[in-house]
Amino acid sequence: MLTLHDNPASPYCRKVRVLLHESGQTDDVEIAYAVGHPLAPEQMPTSQNPLGKIPTLERGEGPAIYDSRVICRYLDARAKAGLYPETRLWEVLTLEATADGIMDAAILMVYESRSRPEDKRFDGWVEAQWVKVDRSLHAIEAKWMVNLAGPLDMGQVAVGCALGYLDFRHAARDWRKDHPALADWFAGFAERPSMQATAPSA
Repeated sequence: MLTLHDNPASPYCRKVRVLLHESGQTDDVEIAYAVGHPLAPEQMPTSQNPLGKIPTLERGEGPAIYDSRVICRYLDARAKAGLYPETRLWEVLTLEATADGIMDAAILMVYESRSRPEDKRFDGWVEAQWVKVDRSLHAIEAKWMVNLAGPLDMGQVAVGCALGYLDFRHAARDWRKDHPALADWFAGFAERPSMQATAPSA
């Protein structure tokens, strides 16, 4: 039995859980709830992952593995799910990295308000993170819609989870307004049973 250290609010953890659903591995994994942030890591899996981050996957043999991209590659290989197809591997990995970068920036925006005292928060930093998000969304819409329309892969899963996180934590910024093609794609992708089963919650 595998053990996934997970939090239902994390878009990185959601990537893993979507893959588990899409590859038929949900019954093989026990979920261990973790909660925290860089200033409060007490309930994070620090004994399995020295970085104290989630997701972290305990396999039973060898050390735990971590970083959502590493875990997703492992689980994809374990199930031979084909979500990292060799024929377009570099495109899939690049799209996944772009989506993960959107998640990075969006989470840093959250940390700025949750982890810093109010008098030390820097609005310019927050807006700079949103510029990264918006620039990345424009790039996906300009260059990657053909990939999003193709057979299911981890690039699509990662983009779907990133957009879901923007809805979850930054809905007021209305990312759809300036990205109509991406919004149309996400409307359909979000209906997948794997996405419905992994919707984020606080």
